[in-house]
Amino acid sequence: MNIHEYQAKELLAKAGLPVPAGYPAMTPEEAVEAAGKLPGPLYVVKAQIHAGGRGKGKFKELGPDAKGGVRLARSVDEVRANAAEMLGNTLVTIQTGAEGKQVNRLYVTDGVDIAREYYLALLVDRGSGRVAMVASTEGGMDIETVAHDTPERITTITIDPAQGFQPHHGRALAYALKLTGDLNKQAQATARKLYEAFMNLDCAMLEINPLVESEDGKLIILDAKMSFDSNAAFRHPEYEALRDVTEEDPMEVEASKYDLAYVKLDGNIGCMVNGAGLAMATMDIIKLEGAEPANFLDVGGGATTEKVTAAFKIILSDPAVKGILVNIFGGIMRCDIIAEGIIAAAKQVDLSVPLVVRLEGTNVEEGKAILAQSGLPIVAANDLGDAARKIVEQVRQAA
Repeated sequence: MNIHEYQAKELLAKAGLPVPAGYPAMTPEEAVEAAGKLPGPLYVVKAQIHAGGRGKGKFKELGPDAKGGVRLARSVDEVRANAAEMLGNTLVTIQTGAEGKQVNRLYVTDGVDIAREYYLALLVDRGSGRVAMVASTEGGMDIETVAHDTPERITTITIDPAQGFQPHHGRALAYALKLTGDLNKQAQATARKLYEAFMNLDCAMLEINPLVESEDGKLIILDAKMSFDSNAAFRHPEYEALRDVTEEDPMEVEASKYDLAYVKLDGNIGCMVNGAGLAMATMDIIKLEGAEPANFLDVGGGATTEKVTAAFKIILSDPAVKGILVNIFGGIMRCDIIAEGIIAAAKQVDLSVPLVVRLEGTNVEEGKAILAQSGLPIVAANDLGDAARKIVEQVRQAA
């Protein structure tokens, strides 16, 4: 789950981290009101979308010479003008793709006189089973270029959660950022608080870019990107209020209502599978046959007919889908339940694309019988390889 910059900064401020004052705004009038709460005379008006690269982004509806999604304003009137121009328009950045994202929220913050910019992030390193603290002296909008062209300028410090943050981690970070004196002490304190916030909030990723040194010698978090581990959501019911569904794919939002693991992809063969590993294997074998999967969809181990029906409808709601492959291995999941769900969904929607089903496991014979007696044009498959070949062939024949 991702949240907006202003929400992340509010959480970090509560954790005692140095964040400049700022307020969200949904309208130009609210942006002016927000600016009135700040000392000025320099303000920053920032588009709030779930994507990076906003500063270098371009608005679809505006000319090529228009400013991006992060703008300086030297008066309240400039704040109003920038807000009016940004809200409701589509911002295209390196991370949004060509379709961009509509800007529905802004963040008006206090301006900061910047002496230097740094990069700092914490994330879960699955390879080591530890938290990785990643730092660089080359912070700012071009951190991706730094990582690609000069990776030696990036330092990674691993922290064992069993031991927690230790003083040597803070010293290593300050050394990596080449900070001395009071800035060195500030960096160590900031690193510790960021780690504590990362763990307490159950973050999957916490990125500070840039972490800046101000002209008066203070370390300040100028921008923050935060995402949470969805597996820990049960510990944080308050996170639901932070969710902005307008930033999410509508089909993924619908899938979440039924506790389905769904991710939209760029292909044309829809997949419904139980189990993440089997879903990955299914997508791989579709690609091996020369086609592309349209989605990742895991119905889980204890799906009901209602849940399977919802999954089927979500797949069919994607206009890119030209065929569907259902691949179920019934362990906890019963094959007859899957079959009933498939039939129920197919009868509720206009099934106009080929459908290949491979069932194996608990109650498999009952499931196959239900499908065979349904009267629907369902192609049965014997194994995963057979299923992939059949759905790819069916889609090509229908093209």
